[in-house]
Amino acid sequence: MMSRKTRTLLAVAALGAVLGYRALKPAPDEAEAAKAPLPAAEAEVKPLMLGSLAFRPCTLDSPNSRDSLEAQCTTFEVPEDRGNPQGRKIALNIALLTPDKPESAQPDPVFFLAGGPGQSATQSYPQIDPAFAEVRKRRNVILVDQRGTGKSNLLSCEPPEDDDASIEAMQASAAACAATLSGKADLRHYTTTDAVADLDAVRQAIGAARINLIGVSYGTRVAQQYAMRHPDSTRSIVLDSVVPNTLQLGNIFARNLDDALALQFAQCTGNPACKAALGDPRAELDALLAALRANPVTVRYRDASTGQEHEDVLRADTVAGLVRMYAYMPEAAALLPKLIHEARNGRYGDLMALAKMLQGGMKDSMAMGMQLSVICSEDDEGMVARAEDADTVLGNRMADGLAAMCSTWPKGRMPADFHKPLATAVPALVLEGEFDPVTPPRYGEEVAKSLPNGRLFVLRGQGHAVVGAGCMPKLFAQFVDTTEAAALDGTCLEKLNYVPPFTSFNGWEP
Repeated sequence: MMSRKTRTLLAVAALGAVLGYRALKPAPDEAEAAKAPLPAAEAEVKPLMLGSLAFRPCTLDSPNSRDSLEAQCTTFEVPEDRGNPQGRKIALNIALLTPDKPESAQPDPVFFLAGGPGQSATQSYPQIDPAFAEVRKRRNVILVDQRGTGKSNLLSCEPPEDDDASIEAMQASAAACAATLSGKADLRHYTTTDAVADLDAVRQAIGAARINLIGVSYGTRVAQQYAMRHPDSTRSIVLDSVVPNTLQLGNIFARNLDDALALQFAQCTGNPACKAALGDPRAELDALLAALRANPVTVRYRDASTGQEHEDVLRADTVAGLVRMYAYMPEAAALLPKLIHEARNGRYGDLMALAKMLQGGMKDSMAMGMQLSVICSEDDEGMVARAEDADTVLGNRMADGLAAMCSTWPKGRMPADFHKPLATAVPALVLEGEFDPVTPPRYGEEVAKSLPNGRLFVLRGQGHAVVGAGCMPKLFAQFVDTTEAAALDGTCLEKLNYVPPFTSFNGWEP
């Protein structure tokens, strides 16, 4: 099982950090650092060869977790612009995790595709490695930092300090970010289509005739596009919290969040003890947001990491962002009714402290430049404000902000059939959480319709990114071994249950 913090960060579906965005200071060029000569002692280690690639020992870690993992790493150069193969090159950062006896690995490795867009596969993976325990007994797991993320020519800019940045400020910051990053990258060539070409180049380099793909959230878009372009090279796909090919990202988030909150808050209103103690969480949330929009409040709170007291302004957008990200994970969402009720009664400190902790974790988990290259090239037409979303928790702020930022961002090209449904005989396992606030079960139903060898599992009471929930790791491994989704016995998933809402900070009523 993944930790609570892990699942919150992995659950950042497309555009997760856009509620507030400022791009002024680019992150260090980690791709250049990756090219530095190895220390002498490390250089003497005999490399592990996989196809034509030479891997050497490395440690995978995450800026958001203490988890680390021993692996083998290498780099592999690809053209930034495949239309100009003699031009600038990108050194893709690649990690390999082998079975205990590497020579026993099956010939078809598993590629893990991270979410976001903007997350690094090598940084995301250590936190979910337990879900791959059975898979790793028989297969290599390959992690490729998608171009623009991690150590593959990272395209990152600092997020804003202010939650209430104006649309004009967001547009200006995106333009500044693009201007700065354009010195190291042609931002038109950091799309999903470019990443799919990279993956197939890596497949060929390691000498694999066919590969298995598991994508989480945005990674499911990459997996679907790969299976569409390279069906003969795709042995199986696992789509965890799937983004349908047909989907235009932009204004989907507000309605999906509200629908998920209705299900999650019903756990309180349907519980006599919770309802008596905390009332109607949605009504209290609406009242809290309205009050903060009219009059933001200055709050003293204790920093969760240092224990020191700070003072800051709590705004409606801060609360909306916290609610959105906690909704990804029902274990955390169980706290929301209590947090909201406390804030409605003038006790804002706990809510503010958690919001700040979440913002700090999110800051280091997304490559915002790469994210904008993807969504502005592939989803620009979907960024339209809708009247019916005006009264939702998120409102139209995300759609308006994305449209403004994308108006200044360089855009790449995508194939004419990019947004057509994936219709393939490739074996597929589709996973959804019942309470997912960004890729709800109906998305899985839509995708599974055109996959004759596919099967959908909707996990009871779960949120976003569910491959590590309950017995799902076992089913995942069985599917990769057999590629027979229809034969999987999913009765073990019936043991999954709902997380009761907290009626106090000590937990729920017995």
